[in-house]
Amino acid sequence: MASIESEANRNHYAAIGANAGKMSPQAFVESNDASWTALTGEPGGVDYIEAEAGGVPALWAVPKGADERRALFYAHGGGFVGGSIYTHRKLVGHLAKAVGCRALLYGYPLASQAKFPAQLDAAMAAWNWLIDQGFDTGRIALAADSCGAVLTYGVLQRLRAQGRPLPAATLIISGWFDMALTAASYETHREKDPFFAKGGVDWLVTNFIGDRDRLDPEVSPLYADLSGFPPVFLQAGADETLVDESRMFAERARQAGVETRLDVFEDMLHSFQMMAGRAPEADDAIGRLAAWVRPRLGLPDVGDNAANGKVAGDKAA
Repeated sequence: MASIESEANRNHYAAIGANAGKMSPQAFVESNDASWTALTGEPGGVDYIEAEAGGVPALWAVPKGADERRALFYAHGGGFVGGSIYTHRKLVGHLAKAVGCRALLYGYPLASQAKFPAQLDAAMAAWNWLIDQGFDTGRIALAADSCGAVLTYGVLQRLRAQGRPLPAATLIISGWFDMALTAASYETHREKDPFFAKGGVDWLVTNFIGDRDRLDPEVSPLYADLSGFPPVFLQAGADETLVDESRMFAERARQAGVETRLDVFEDMLHSFQMMAGRAPEADDAIGRLAAWVRPRLGLPDVGDNAANGKVAGDKAA
């Protein structure tokens, strides 16, 4: 049974779903972002430093005592219509603090400002800037939620195509992997998820890529060649309509020989980790991500707290 605290995430999606179409697009995005940001508690002990990362707005989250030689490279969600380095500041602060390293949270143009591939171009500019700061690629983990998964796997594909080293690991929260929207859970979970109806997500796709091929691997990582990519830890909510996208991607990754873990959390919705610092399910999920990625970054293994929460499907390969 979900905690009382976790209901805030469900209430958030129910409220923005009720507001859809009742206000201007800009007002809707601003209302959603304000409500989204409020879900997360302050992590404490984390400094935030704004940066210009290769011409891209970015924010360093630097926990007290963090290892300065290792970093997370984080792409925020928001369906390419909202979200920012500020809506996700606290979430990334919690994750960086749990891991014990700094994190670079980068921005990118929203679809109202530019269509794809402008967002991936911004991600690559931020990545190149990070490497220019002297970070060893093998001491960096990519991390993202929702549509940030598109940029994360776009960066990996471009790095591979350029013959460049790949990072150590990948962390994905409620990933959006398939612009063709083939997941069965859009139908089977439509009564459980108060916001992400298939029609609405279909609109987000068109808004983002226009008439571009929805099976293009740079916009739909589900159809990418995943061979040789770093280990990945995927998390999703059991009640979200996108949950089968994580399951399908996990299977594709395993078939490609990628070390893969998928945790599906009972009673949870999309990006419930945004409740970090307020809901036990979110804190548990952040703890799992940190415990899994620390050894892959060369940091001491502090163990996995996977037994502390309710998971509908823990899978590893």
